[in-house]
Amino acid sequence: MSVKQVLIFDSGVGGLSVFEQVRKQSPSIKYFYLFDNAYFPYGELEPDFLIGRLMYLLSSFVDKHQIDLIVIACNTASTVALKSLREHFSIPIVGVVPAIKPATFLTKNGVIGLLATPATIHGSYAARLIDEFAADKQVLKIGSTELVKLAELKLHGKLIAQADIEAALAAWLVLEKMPDTVVLGCTHFPLLKAEIAGCFKHKINLVDSGSAIAQRVTQLLGKNDTAIKENNHQAYFTKAYRFDEAAHFSALQRSFLAYGFNSLALYI
Repeated sequence: MSVKQVLIFDSGVGGLSVFEQVRKQSPSIKYFYLFDNAYFPYGELEPDFLIGRLMYLLSSFVDKHQIDLIVIACNTASTVALKSLREHFSIPIVGVVPAIKPATFLTKNGVIGLLATPATIHGSYAARLIDEFAADKQVLKIGSTELVKLAELKLHGKLIAQADIEAALAAWLVLEKMPDTVVLGCTHFPLLKAEIAGCFKHKINLVDSGSAIAQRVTQLLGKNDTAIKENNHQAYFTKAYRFDEAAHFSALQRSFLAYGFNSLALYI
């Protein structure tokens, strides 16, 4: 049996939080990771441009590699482009959506926080999820591009100031009745779990879609017992790092190595 190959795609490094969960459940798959740093952050792009960009990159990648399944490990891209992508490609495509439904089972005080990019917060997909699963809850929303950038910096080896995280969540932290459950509606945000939890005086439930995505990948591809070598995965980015970013890039390479990738290269 040949080894299955999966492409994990995101605008930046946030999809690593999804990759970690998928690989844990399906360790016998070979993974490619492609992140579009040339147009990061996706939460600020126009929908039509984003769909076109995804069509171009994913079509190019599938032409070059034998891919069995694509994971769109980006909430913004999933909510905007998933329907169009599934109509275009014949291989399975798994997207991520805000984990509103599981959050409703965890909240004790009935207040749920949805933390995502502005595009996801204002999109119709999130609104439909809230109407369907959380109509009897209070759902507070924060759309933050700044937190996405902070997660990127963390994987680039930068120290993250807790005050910057608190500033992004300030609207919730002054409330008398704060959320007791927060949906991490952007795949970058699980990379900041400790920092986000540290903003709250009470214990907070942080919910993301990683485990659900992992289960879906296993359902679609099945179990594969073929052993593969450790650190046999490959990662690519779309925009070359400048000479003055050499230190950041070295830190990013170390991060990808720690996640099990044997290379990080420019995708052309």
